[in-house]
Amino acid sequence: MPRVHDTQLACWGRHPVEAVRALRPEKWGDLARAVTDPDLPTVLARGLGRSYGDAALNRDAGLVLTERLGRVLSFDPDTGRLRAEAGCSLGELIDRFLPRGFFPPVVPGTRFVTLGGAVAGDVHGKNHHAAGSFASYVHRIELLDAQGQPRWVSREDDPDAFHATTGGMGLTGVIRQVELDLAPVPSAWIDQHTERARNLDHALELFESTFDAFTYSVAWIDCLSGGDKLGRSVLLGGEHAQPDQLAAKHRARPHEAPRERSRSVPIDFPSFALNSMSVRAFNAAYYARAKPGRTVIDQRRFFHPLDGVLHWNRIYGKPGFQQYQTVLPFDADGNRKGATAALREILTRLAKSQRASFLAVLKRFGDEGEGLLSFPKPGWTLTLDLPQRDGLDKLLRELDAITIDAGGRRYLAKDASLTREDFERMEGERLETFKAVRTRLDPGGRFSSSLARRLGLVP
Repeated sequence: MPRVHDTQLACWGRHPVEAVRALRPEKWGDLARAVTDPDLPTVLARGLGRSYGDAALNRDAGLVLTERLGRVLSFDPDTGRLRAEAGCSLGELIDRFLPRGFFPPVVPGTRFVTLGGAVAGDVHGKNHHAAGSFASYVHRIELLDAQGQPRWVSREDDPDAFHATTGGMGLTGVIRQVELDLAPVPSAWIDQHTERARNLDHALELFESTFDAFTYSVAWIDCLSGGDKLGRSVLLGGEHAQPDQLAAKHRARPHEAPRERSRSVPIDFPSFALNSMSVRAFNAAYYARAKPGRTVIDQRRFFHPLDGVLHWNRIYGKPGFQQYQTVLPFDADGNRKGATAALREILTRLAKSQRASFLAVLKRFGDEGEGLLSFPKPGWTLTLDLPQRDGLDKLLRELDAITIDAGGRRYLAKDASLTREDFERMEGERLETFKAVRTRLDPGGRFSSSLARRLGLVP
């Protein structure tokens, strides 16, 4: 039996901090014993803790840390089919299989996400409009139930359980193994296209005319600029580079990229360091340095630039921050007018509030996710990092109201503030469908989390 450690933990946003009873199993038998430990009122699996709010917390109850159960168990180079333990991270897969010409078909904004976390959050990336979310490439999931017994679920074998687990935030059982497909890629490099947009209208025009055609596309938005500069942006589009696009010294080994040395934020910044003046200066410099044009860069710099700065969440100081991500859907016929109006209203509120978010990202989502609680749906998705300060929750309630009026919803892997009432309004009928499946899979309510109790996902 793994030892239970009473400790305090947070997720990547460092808010909230909660008392938990943590266990770190290293063998499958230990994992089953942790799940069934009678001294733990409920349990939740946690990978690398890179969700932002309380999704990977379980206050005063069991938190099963899975990062030591991360073996790759099988791989077929002819098909890209891989089977690995849930504690294996996307970064480990990239390091191991990119030199062999394979890459995860979907990667979020950090490499430091386990397979279990990627499934539970049904993560998405810069290519969602073209490729969908992570669950689209998952074939089977092995779940441990409340008795510690394993079973495989798939689209063919208990599709309801499969779709409740993908995006289900760990509430259907503990994921032990994942079987998925990796994608063949021509190199370890990205052909990146950069463009500057003078305001929101210009940015959305560029998305529609140019950047929607890229496999990967994203926009950084200056949230402090208002007036005729509201929504001033830097847009990035990307494709996997072909070997003949690489510098001569890399063409012989196109799947090998140079290792970049990581930097680190050694201490917590004082809370006053991140303010509207400092962020305004950063935004102006970032916009000015973004030179329009085309260049070939290492995949790490394109997909995961912040991973090169260890402990970057310390920039927000000890109070931490909340990452707020919303999707504002297009109409059923694809009309973007309503979603664009809601996006403009959110950016206007932010500019007026002078809340400092130097990491604001806009993407276009494609088809709705398969999971019963998957976040994506066709529309604009906006992500904000906002320092945890007085008045923040009031602002987020205002943004939630805009989201609800637009028919949108929030990303649970990023949430620390959503109310049960607003959550139910956002999710509608599919929430009751999820609850019914979850109850069938876990009738005794063994699997729980702080987020699940806050939002009423569990009794």
